[in-house]
Amino acid sequence: MTTDQMKKIGYLRIFASYYKPHWKLFLLDMVCALCICLVDLAFPVVSRYSMQNLLPQQLFGAFFAVMALLGGAYVLKGVFYYIVTYWGHLLGVRMEADIRRDLFSHMQDLSFSFYDKNRTGQLMSRVTGDLFEITELAHHGPEDLFISSVTILGAFFIMLTIQWRLALVVFAVIPIFIVFTSLTRKKMMRASTEVKAKLAGINGEVESSISGMRTAKAFANEQAESDKFNAANDQFRGAKRGYYKTMAFYQSGMEFFMGILSVLVIAFGGFLIMQGRMDFIDLTTFALYVTTFITPIRKLSAFVEQFMQGMAGFKRFVELMRVEPDIQDAPDARDLGTVKGDILVDDVTFRYESSPEPVLEHVTLHVHPGETVAVVGPSGGGKSTLCQLIPRFYDVTEGRILVDGQDVRTLKQQSLRGQIGIVQQDVFLFAGTIYDNIRYGRPDATEAEIVAAAKRAEIYDDIMDMPNGFQTQVGERGVMLSGGQKQRVSIARIFLKNPPILILDEATSALDSVTEARIQGAFDELARGRTTLIIAHRLSTIRSAHRIIVIDGCGIAEEGTHEELMAKGGEYARLYETQKHVAV
Repeated sequence: MTTDQMKKIGYLRIFASYYKPHWKLFLLDMVCALCICLVDLAFPVVSRYSMQNLLPQQLFGAFFAVMALLGGAYVLKGVFYYIVTYWGHLLGVRMEADIRRDLFSHMQDLSFSFYDKNRTGQLMSRVTGDLFEITELAHHGPEDLFISSVTILGAFFIMLTIQWRLALVVFAVIPIFIVFTSLTRKKMMRASTEVKAKLAGINGEVESSISGMRTAKAFANEQAESDKFNAANDQFRGAKRGYYKTMAFYQSGMEFFMGILSVLVIAFGGFLIMQGRMDFIDLTTFALYVTTFITPIRKLSAFVEQFMQGMAGFKRFVELMRVEPDIQDAPDARDLGTVKGDILVDDVTFRYESSPEPVLEHVTLHVHPGETVAVVGPSGGGKSTLCQLIPRFYDVTEGRILVDGQDVRTLKQQSLRGQIGIVQQDVFLFAGTIYDNIRYGRPDATEAEIVAAAKRAEIYDDIMDMPNGFQTQVGERGVMLSGGQKQRVSIARIFLKNPPILILDEATSALDSVTEARIQGAFDELARGRTTLIIAHRLSTIRSAHRIIVIDGCGIAEEGTHEELMAKGGEYARLYETQKHVAV
């Protein structure tokens, strides 16, 4: 279901749509639930018949045959319960898997700006905790509602045939139950939604604290982290207290109605016996049906709680699914095709949503196929932002960016990004082996190609010195490797991908000078014949670039070769001389 479809239809209809692929399993669950209802409804009426007809007439053989049939019916009821419990839960799990698949797929479509504004822990809460309660609702919800409805209506019909006056007294409780439930439902929903929001906040704090545990220890700030967590935990506890207060009010009210129902049956039934309109066998049968009647009402009571929790989680799921990606393919978007590598940044202005001030303003830059262009300047000047606009991680505010004469907004994102290799300043490695992380650059690569990429990235010898070689686990975010090793693994991924356009965003920032010098030759080889953009602070690494662009905070301040810019004596020359003096 698309984001637009999610916006046009209601929550219950969206929820029901997830049953469609599993309708056979759902039908099996409902049929077995119906059989369970019929067995429960049959017992009192068969018992009444036996006591009123078979025993007084001394038809003992028929009596024991009927009892044997009832015993067989309860054996079947056990089988039906097994099916409902096992296959019903599998139905819920399959629906949960479908919902999680759709959610993860949608999250992959969301733009960088979405992840700039949302914390990982809060998103994890939606993908895990919320969906578990949706699973329970998906399985137990329709089943409990169906069993309860059939049992209540069936019991009421049979009670009417026994003594309609007493049946009406019993059924008069139902409207009270409905009104009471309706009055408390909205309050319970609000309380449940608040609990989930607070739980997501706790997950966000936990994720942040665990990820930054080394930093917290380095600054001896464990107490500050505990204080932040405790504050979020107290908010969650307060929300839970409010939810349980509402739930306690609902449950206590339900217990009162259920208890008073039994009192009403005995009191009014005794009155009818006094008047000769009812006998003790009918009252006993009625009492059995009241028990049958109360059980589904209790189930409905539990269903209301489950519905509130499950739908609160489902609403959070739908809210996320209704978020439109900022960056979307145009309806007529096309593949990039064969890439020459011509890049034109045409009068581009860009500002982030959170800031009114532009990061880049009226920037124009033409990078010719096969040309290597270095982008330098002070931190925060917009160097990385400029390079993130080319693969369309963000859309320009004004102007346009062309690749081989085609506006990137008219191209399919996957096609565009598939032709661009990026080594980012903040290296991310997936938990797994070094082999898997290098192969991420091209999943269908052979082992020989992966080894060759490692050698070209100057990481092969380090890998061979590790106990498990390429099968060495890198740990969470590559924590088992040094900064330089992580950077070189990410560089090996780009060697393996072998793209026609390269963006090196501080690609050697974590390398020592000796390793940087060794790998510089490999970069020069990789850049040969390809369009390459290099973002660098170490100006000594970009002297061989065809052109150097100096960005000063809004746009291009200087442009030229190393020699030309040094001769000008401007910003680049000052940066270069400063670094040279620092190095000395």
